[in-house]
Amino acid sequence: MKIDVLTLFPDMFTGVFGSSMLKQASDKGIVSFQTIDFREYAANKHRKVDDYPYGGGAGMVLSPQPIFDAVAALTENEKKKPRIIMLCPQGEQHSQQKAAELAEEEHLIFLCGHYEGFDERVRHLVTDELSIGDYVLTGGELAAMVIADSVVRLLPGVLGNDESAVTDSYSTGLLEHPHYTRPADFRGMKVPDVLLSGHHAKIEEWRMEQSLRRTLERRPDLLKGHELTAKEADILKRLTDKQK
Repeated sequence: MKIDVLTLFPDMFTGVFGSSMLKQASDKGIVSFQTIDFREYAANKHRKVDDYPYGGGAGMVLSPQPIFDAVAALTENEKKKPRIIMLCPQGEQHSQQKAAELAEEEHLIFLCGHYEGFDERVRHLVTDELSIGDYVLTGGELAAMVIADSVVRLLPGVLGNDESAVTDSYSTGLLEHPHYTRPADFRGMKVPDVLLSGHHAKIEEWRMEQSLRRTLERRPDLLKGHELTAKEADILKRLTDKQK
């Protein structure tokens, strides 16, 4: 996968793309990252990328020309149009399902805005508008980092255990069950006996119950869109009966 980021602050990505899992994915050749300062594509001698809004109002608006030219340069030799993602508080809220969808693509281009946002005509280039929550950030850079991380970890060969991505919270539609490691007794807080039993069927049932319990307690809204198996429905009925 190729990930290009159009930003006025490319240095913000150095630590994120050069560390941890994203660096490992890059070192393995699974993904390549490029950050592009779209100021370099400004067609004026002062490399100005913003201007006053028509109709008046506070703030400045990012001009369309540098963005259009930067995207054209990145895609001139490509037969298939990449997914061009505008980071925007008005966009669709990012989700695990969206990350999985984007992980199927060969090329992603992120557009990171600033000031009062992009000239509306930039949207003619865009295939997706995404937000990471109902709040406003100074720019789109942090959102681009979050979404890139959520996508890259789903690419085959990135995680040490590919099953990890499949069982993560939200991947199954439910929150994930609790995890424990050594020691079995830490300051009087003990690992549940079932996890020490070696009985795989009972362990799986315990994990399913804990996943449903956490979802019911913390994010009951997720249950409305989750198609329960017969076993899950039975466990959920038992949990809800206890709450009555």
